[in-house]
Amino acid sequence: MNLYSRFEAAFRAASAAPALVCPQGDDISYADLLAKVERMAGALAGRGVAVGDRVLAQVEKTPQAVALYLACLKIGAVYAPVNPAYTRPEVERFVADAEPALFVAGSAGGIAPVEETLDEAGLGTLTELAAASEPLAATTPRQDDDLAALVYTSGTTGRSKGAMLSHGNLRSNAEALARCWGWRKDDVLLHALPIFHVHGLFVALHCSFLAATPTIFLPRFDVPTMLAQLPRSTVLMGVPTFYTRLLGSDAFDGSVCANMRLFISGSAPLAESTFAEFERRTGLRILERYGMSETLMNTSNPLRGERLPGSVGFALPGVEVRIAADDGSVLPSGEVGGIEVRGANVFKGYWRMPERNATEFRDDGFFITGDLGRMDADGRVAIVGRSKDVVISGGYNVYPKEVEALLDELPGVAESAVVGVPHADFGEGVLAVVVADETIDQATVDAHLKDRLARYKQPKRVVQVAELPRNAMGKVQKNMLRQQHRFVFAD
Repeated sequence: MNLYSRFEAAFRAASAAPALVCPQGDDISYADLLAKVERMAGALAGRGVAVGDRVLAQVEKTPQAVALYLACLKIGAVYAPVNPAYTRPEVERFVADAEPALFVAGSAGGIAPVEETLDEAGLGTLTELAAASEPLAATTPRQDDDLAALVYTSGTTGRSKGAMLSHGNLRSNAEALARCWGWRKDDVLLHALPIFHVHGLFVALHCSFLAATPTIFLPRFDVPTMLAQLPRSTVLMGVPTFYTRLLGSDAFDGSVCANMRLFISGSAPLAESTFAEFERRTGLRILERYGMSETLMNTSNPLRGERLPGSVGFALPGVEVRIAADDGSVLPSGEVGGIEVRGANVFKGYWRMPERNATEFRDDGFFITGDLGRMDADGRVAIVGRSKDVVISGGYNVYPKEVEALLDELPGVAESAVVGVPHADFGEGVLAVVVADETIDQATVDAHLKDRLARYKQPKRVVQVAELPRNAMGKVQKNMLRQQHRFVFAD
């Protein structure tokens, strides 16, 4: 079934109810959202977007962006969101790989390598076209295995990989989460996440849309606005940075959270100290879960039952999780190994990368996540590290090779290594360690990367050393760098 058909039925049954509550603008009911989606679908069809075509969207977080995503589902197109913070060279790589029928640019500006690219006012232009378009009422039939979204997640080599997510992947995971998290008809989701990422777009909004419940739709996270909106809300999905910043405010306490029933954290590890302080301050325990772009959500701590700090809980319904050795053999309870998953949530593979798919899936269908973890005898999972060198800063993935390649272009730099080290606010801070024959300071690096990398990818600290530590095979020992510089953000 087309996932949008599932949403559409819920929207029609709750047409008068609020869909997107926008404190800084006009609220949108589910009847309004249905109308916007039908007109946006008409505009896309009028621009020649057909079933299976990719629509690459670099747009800001707005109700119009939500309508664009839903319209893509409705007509059977494939939605490919990219971060509005990405620079022109970064986005050009996505365009070349996805070969979209349409590239929609938001206020961040557009590029023009595709014939059907809209200009720098792209989403505004498309919204104007939609207002003048004939509504498209019919929803294109789709099967569970048909592609719904293409989500780019760069590898440690720096080459972007498009994770192919089907209608069945998205639907099955949303239904499992709504069931496990006990989604109620009176729930109100406080949404401060970006919507170019699976967390904000698929995990958060899909739970609301399945039940047609209200979402307080904030353009971004900021503490004063969150404190003002929490009393109206019942559920918050966030990254650990949300919780550390809320705890940094003296105004955040149990009285602000009196109406809240569930705080969920993901996209990066939640510090046990944050978990404990949050419970002390509010009387509520954060529910941590584990997922990734390729699989959506895999595990969750229980809604009712013990939520343990440092654990990401149990496999979701319909999801199988195992801990395996390098050869794929299942390890006994308590042993550390690679986390592998199988289920209706697991993506169809990487876009146009058959060689990668052949190495990252086992013969029995389990996907090798690249994360390291252990599982206790009850099936509870704890993540202990990552076999890949990905840095997760503020909930966003930073891939060292991409940053290192640009650092190595700096005059005088012989080599560089980028690692993540503990950071009180972001979970991990991006640290650049450089070997150079002249002084390389923070200002030099910032100036070099300013228009070439999204801000969150840029190193927050630069350390210059005489040489990088290496093993007998000549490989840089990043574990040593992380250990040596683990307190660099402590001051």
